[in-house]
Amino acid sequence: MKTDTRLFLSHHEGDRTTDAAIDLFQDVERRRSIHSPIPVFTSDNWDSFEEGLINVYGILETPAYQGKGRKPLPVLLPYPNLKYAQVCKHKENGKIIEVVQRVVFGEPEDVLRSLGADAGGKINTAYIERFNLTIRNSLARFIRRGMNSSKDLEMHTHVIDFFQAWYNFVKPHNSLRVDVNLGRKRWLQRTPAMAEEITDHVWSLKELLTFRVPIQ
Repeated sequence: MKTDTRLFLSHHEGDRTTDAAIDLFQDVERRRSIHSPIPVFTSDNWDSFEEGLINVYGILETPAYQGKGRKPLPVLLPYPNLKYAQVCKHKENGKIIEVVQRVVFGEPEDVLRSLGADAGGKINTAYIERFNLTIRNSLARFIRRGMNSSKDLEMHTHVIDFFQAWYNFVKPHNSLRVDVNLGRKRWLQRTPAMAEEITDHVWSLKELLTFRVPIQ
């Protein structure tokens, strides 16, 4: 998700492996304009996330040979403009007892500033926590141990595809509204797609369902 416009960029369903993380980041990269910067990434302490990032946003470099022993092998290094931080919550008896944050890639000050960290350097994760709540409230398939939970991966993916389109084009977000103060109308409601200037109006559900995707 883009934090400034709340645009739901990409999703990937699968196990928590490096290959799954690589698939996710490759999809993000396919959608990214060549003129836009690499997004700032955050996650929990999922090691595959870090490995997937450096495989997509990394470059092989060979360290300088010091003249002794075997010549060094190439190593995978992150792009200089890659920013990634981890926010890890430690729990005991179902309660959070400690929150640890770690900047993995990028200059700490730049990463914290990009993520809206407060004066104490605490990363703001409220937006993604609210997004997770929106998904669970909107899709019964995410309710654990419920009769509506997904049983087919392909159908589960299609449902999230539809939710992604609805979230970006149909659902207005209060955090994105603009103060226009035109008589009785004070606020202009906006969707993430409007904030990204992909469209100029809030779509109806009918418009979304009948939209014809241009053939590439």
